[in-house]
Amino acid sequence: MAAPTLDAVLTGLAKDEATGSLRVGKEGTVYYDHGRVSYVECATTPGVEDLLGASGRISANGVRRARQQAGPGGDGGALLVEKGVLSRGELEFCALSATLDAAFFLLTPKTVRTRFKDGDAHWLGVHWFFDVPGLLRECARRRARLERAWPSAELDACPVTPLRRIPGSHALLSRLQWELLLAADSTATPVELARRLGRPAYSTLLAVRELAAAGLVEKAGHAALPKRTPKPPPASPPAPLAAPVPLAAPVPSPGGPGRSASGLPWVNGDATDVNLLLRLRDALEAL
Repeated sequence: MAAPTLDAVLTGLAKDEATGSLRVGKEGTVYYDHGRVSYVECATTPGVEDLLGASGRISANGVRRARQQAGPGGDGGALLVEKGVLSRGELEFCALSATLDAAFFLLTPKTVRTRFKDGDAHWLGVHWFFDVPGLLRECARRRARLERAWPSAELDACPVTPLRRIPGSHALLSRLQWELLLAADSTATPVELARRLGRPAYSTLLAVRELAAAGLVEKAGHAALPKRTPKPPPASPPAPLAAPVPLAAPVPSPGGPGRSASGLPWVNGDATDVNLLLRLRDALEAL
């Protein structure tokens, strides 16, 4: 009997309203709370500890102390908020950023050995919910955006090598692209640079592909990559899409308003919620 795909395992746990952790081989872990994903860790991407440390908000020792004080099943995130290290919004943003980043690299369509541990929880606590179908759709949307930026994975696992001279009289760079060009040493891959800079790995990968499209990086030992010619706009505008469904919802304070009878926050298609989520998504990808 063939092993179930990862998508099938994730969906099955969601339907069972499971609470615990799903170990995905040696690649990472997906944390569930009543059938909804609360956090994702991936061995190749910076976690919330790395993002917090790189931001200068808390040292590595401070993260370890918070983790120890929270203990198994504790709420280390709430502890950081109580100590004034983070605001509630910053904590939710960190959880959202780290989870979406790890999910993109971990939750790829594949068959892999998994192991579920009932009742297990991440030390940070539960500060954002993600429904499984929405999380998988977001991963697919991110893969499509990478393809639009530069339709080749040839640089994804290669050392980033910037050109010594730009092709033209000037180049317009984002903040992250500038940081990448300064940090690139022709030995570090995009994901390794993300760890060095304390940046989400997906945002770093997207920035590298955008640099490739602009002809500003080269493959190690090869000439500069050809600058991509933009595709002409479609002859007629596409049909309007249906209103998007929110991917996730922040978790209110325990006992606060906005919770259903089951204790989970309400999630709906309110335009205000959708617009907020889209702004968060754009802000994450601009990091």
